Amino acid sequence: MARSVLFAFDKFRGTATSLELAAAATSAAETAGWLSHSIAVADGGEGSLDVLGGPNKRMKVTGPLGRPVEAEWRLEGKEAFIEMASASGLALAGGAEGNDPLLADTTGTGQLIAQAVGLGARTVVVMLGGSATTDGGLGAINAMPNRGRLKEIELIVACDVETRFRDAARVFGPQKGASTAQVELLTRRLEQLERKYLEDYGVDVSEMSGAGAAGGLAGGLVAVGGHIESGFDILADRAGLDEYLATIDLVVTGEGYLDPGSFHGKVVGGVHRWASAQGVPTIAVVGDTATGVDLPAGLEVRSLVDRYGEERSFDDTLRLVAEQVTDVLASRMID
Repeated sequence: MARSVLFAFDKFRGTATSLELAAAATSAAETAGWLSHSIAVADGGEGSLDVLGGPNKRMKVTGPLGRPVEAEWRLEGKEAFIEMASASGLALAGGAEGNDPLLADTTGTGQLIAQAVGLGARTVVVMLGGSATTDGGLGAINAMPNRGRLKEIELIVACDVETRFRDAARVFGPQKGASTAQVELLTRRLEQLERKYLEDYGVDVSEMSGAGAAGGLAGGLVAVGGHIESGFDILADRAGLDEYLATIDLVVTGEGYLDPGSFHGKVVGGVHRWASAQGVPTIAVVGDTATGVDLPAGLEVRSLVDRYGEERSFDDTLRLVAEQVTDVLASRMID
């Protein structure tokens, strides 16, 4: 009986999408005589809507720096999925160079939430990541005038970082263009918001794990009734990862760059965690690996850069991934 493999890739940013990687790996598996399956997974950040089937709604909202932008989101029956980056993302601000860290806010994300509720959504999943903002979610809260209606819905905050609310500026501010002085000012603002949210809503976000995600948007949404869940787990559950793991012999996952953060809410770490729970071996084929990464027990990693060099790895990613998959499966046949 043929052995079976499941492919669950994240994107290799700038070189290959998760769907392209899955297609290349599947072709290699079929040639090697393995039964193959593939699922689309993400960590709840940018690109998560594509994993869910793509956006099917569009709305003009206020972008992170006050200019109007067209934001896409998804509505399935009574369930809405919003990527905050589509309304309040760093790319919309022109990257770190074009961003104004002190002015950037999450108004547009709040407008999307309000529209989703207005169109009848009873569950709203807000997927964090890629934000331009460090406003603690205040812009989003102020953009939801009917906040009383939030009591009628389930507001899920999908994130996979552990950063505290007041640490959001220190941890994420520099990559959003904030100077040292601006980080200090933003941190003081967040400390003030901690007190405001406690006074206004009776919710203490100060020591809440993950409240600092997306510049504190996570904490702001929790203050008005939301709750934090793992973005990877939400998407993996929808993709039926557990059901696949019950029937396959091997999982192959991967991402463009493996670093310590890969095991804190990202795809590679999430896939390995789920697979280990069911006793399924996991191999990660990655573009490159940071120095000194502490790998979890049972995870084998194959780096394209280590094996082929940087230039070939970037220029011929899909073929090299397929080559590594072929090698992996051949070695497993021998086992």
